[in-house]
Amino acid sequence: MRLVLAVVAVLGIAPGAAAQTDEPVEWSFSAAAYVYFVPDDANYVQPTATADRGALHLEGRYNYEDRETGSLWAGYNFSGGERVAWEFTPMFGGVFGHTAGVAPGYKGSLSWWKLEFASEGEFVIDAGDSSESFFYNWSEATIAPAGWWRIGLVTQRTRVYKTERDIQRGVVVGFGRKNVDAAVYVFNPDDSKPIVTFAVTVGF
Repeated sequence: MRLVLAVVAVLGIAPGAAAQTDEPVEWSFSAAAYVYFVPDDANYVQPTATADRGALHLEGRYNYEDRETGSLWAGYNFSGGERVAWEFTPMFGGVFGHTAGVAPGYKGSLSWWKLEFASEGEFVIDAGDSSESFFYNWSEATIAPAGWWRIGLVTQRTRVYKTERDIQRGVVVGFGRKNVDAAVYVFNPDDSKPIVTFAVTVGF
């Protein structure tokens, strides 16, 4: 009994905090569309849809790993922190279409004050040619001076379109209100023809 009380005291758990609640765990959903304007290449839309229920995370993507390619994902949500809040979701997915294979991946974020760092990545193991396996990544670091808008830096590693840079870097300006978020990304702004991406995400 003393050991149990000691553990409770160390973890800061109030008596009865671990008790089961009768409140049902609800689903939450989001839908996003990223519109890419690529100089000297075809423009395209990259949609993503997610569904979360408790720790369960489900996700579907299209035109993310390759053109005319879809992927389905399942993962487990972890989160914690108060002053410094964090979220991390390890995932595993199947890729099908123009590119086919399997992919371990992740997505996560770290936030403090008005600063936030978010990243997602996946390593696609190409089923047809292992030499074509590739690590995709999207990361951004932002500051939100007024809460409803943010500005920051973004990097991307992708094979969906051709570029001379292995890692593209750029800037982002985003705006959020209630369950809607919109952002404009400019990759390689020092190039004569930068890549511009418009993104809209709706949560419900």
